[in-house]
Amino acid sequence: MAQPQKPKSATGLASRQAATGLLIAVLDTRQALDGLIDPSDGGTAFNRLSDRDRRLARAIVSTTLRHFGEIEAALDRMLDRRPRKAGALIRILQIAAAQILFMDVADHAAVSTAMDQVTADHDGRHFKGLANAVLRRLAREKDTVLVGADAPRLDTPDWLWTRWIKSYGEETTRAIAAAHLVEPSLDLTVKEDAAGWAEKLGGIVLPSGTVRLVPTGRVADLPGYAEGAWWVQDAAAALPARLLGDVAGKRVADLCAAPGGKTATLAHAGASVTAVDISAPRLERLSANLKRLGLSADVVVADLLAWQPSEPFDAILLDAPCTATGTIRRHPDTAWLKQSADVKSIAVRQAGMIDRAVSWLKPGGTLVYCTCSLEPQEGEDQAAAAIARHGLKPSPIAADEIGGIAGVVTEAGYLRTLPCHLPDPNPRLAGLDGFFIGRLIKP
Repeated sequence: MAQPQKPKSATGLASRQAATGLLIAVLDTRQALDGLIDPSDGGTAFNRLSDRDRRLARAIVSTTLRHFGEIEAALDRMLDRRPRKAGALIRILQIAAAQILFMDVADHAAVSTAMDQVTADHDGRHFKGLANAVLRRLAREKDTVLVGADAPRLDTPDWLWTRWIKSYGEETTRAIAAAHLVEPSLDLTVKEDAAGWAEKLGGIVLPSGTVRLVPTGRVADLPGYAEGAWWVQDAAAALPARLLGDVAGKRVADLCAAPGGKTATLAHAGASVTAVDISAPRLERLSANLKRLGLSADVVVADLLAWQPSEPFDAILLDAPCTATGTIRRHPDTAWLKQSADVKSIAVRQAGMIDRAVSWLKPGGTLVYCTCSLEPQEGEDQAAAAIARHGLKPSPIAADEIGGIAGVVTEAGYLRTLPCHLPDPNPRLAGLDGFFIGRLIKP
């Protein structure tokens, strides 16, 4: 598989310190990276950085998480044993190793800034000599230290590997894991003239109509952003709203609506949309995005398990909270944040949300249920259970409804997209988020 382009970098201690802090928060306290770098929280060390340093810090921590298993294997070769009571030493070494092994960073810059971090760490400073020796050796041996390593397997937690082997087989599991090692593209849903926007932005048009490009710089600086010509949305995430069919003039609910791409699709198609989400800050951003796009929706902050609409809906899109294991390409922290037990507990909440959604549908109304999870318990199994509980009728999805994307329609008529789907000679232009999408009709 072709190697992804290495992120550009620059020297700077503040960005490395921020990256180390983010890594500690993700791995040691199980905080999601998106929340940690949320711009609404201006008080964090990350958000006090310049734009350039924020991009660098994010690139460093994302690279560390994407290649975490390989980095651990390399450090294990450099360390006879890992010191105890060493403060942030190991996290500093992991951040430095990511730069040395996988980023376009001068070795001396990675080593020097790491040593500055170790020196400033109360407990880590006692291991300065060890840190210096490990990183200098790693820099010398970086071309050979991972030769023969099974990167897809190393960079996938055991619990995920085991589950995916059971669900998809080893060949597909390896393809999924290999896709996670490549930085994702930038996908845009455009209001009109996909070919024209692809030409302007230097991208391609996917069979489903999504415009895809390799991102450079800030999204807000791209042509078409300010005038609201498009919105950012993975190609797989753009499919569920389309599967509700012609929604013009219909009353449609978008449940768990943030960040808002599906709401925008429905509103642009002429639906009267009620967008519901439990997160007020995320809905504020959804509203701001709708304003930029010149679209409107009724935005409601509510817990679906407690909320009750004033009248039933013609159609409902439920993008249920999930383990999000289908988004590891875009969110490499997910692989290390989630655990096997999370699948069962989240599935219980999903079933409750499905039951609520069905009760809000008019007879003959359509429910599109989807999750960005690769776990069948959150997808196929949920759909089957909902059919059994409520007598719902499956409405099989046809390949021509999604532009004929190959291999994603199941025998049961559901959609199951995988990160290894939609191949392209350029790995940066390949792949999809992992989604389950089922379309069900209320009798």
